Amino acid sequence: MRSFDLAPLYRATVGFDQIADLMDRVTSTDVSRESYPPYNIEKTADDAYRISIAVAGFAEDELTVEVKEHALVISGRKAEAAEPRTYLHRGIATRAFERRFTLADHVRVTGAAAENGMLHVDLKREVPEALKPRQIEIARGLARAAAEEPKAVN
Repeated sequence: MRSFDLAPLYRATVGFDQIADLMDRVTSTDVSRESYPPYNIEKTADDAYRISIAVAGFAEDELTVEVKEHALVISGRKAEAAEPRTYLHRGIATRAFERRFTLADHVRVTGAAAENGMLHVDLKREVPEALKPRQIEIARGLARAAAEEPKAVN
């Protein structure tokens, strides 16, 4: 695995700590830990997304979806069975999990629903009006200069 030295980034920039931290997390992920449960991320509109996670075997009250510090955290913890079971084959994993997704600025969770063994979390990017591009009207040079010239008083 490659290792990146981010020291020059820290020396030459201010306020880009999140980008450097994100790069550190991406390059140092443990693949075996990140494979359960499987999930999809889809773009449902220009500014809307959906994360779908396979949560077969989990009841709705055994799942948690929360947003904290620009991260969406989805976790599941199976309740202890009242009576012990004997399995001949156990292929459905119901081990506890925690899945984290880093959210970009202005991305908000709009809802979550569980159906047919899938947990769907809907997200929407809501850029504030002040940050949206706006068009500036260009005044005509002569018309503006004439309007702003002070008139002589006799």
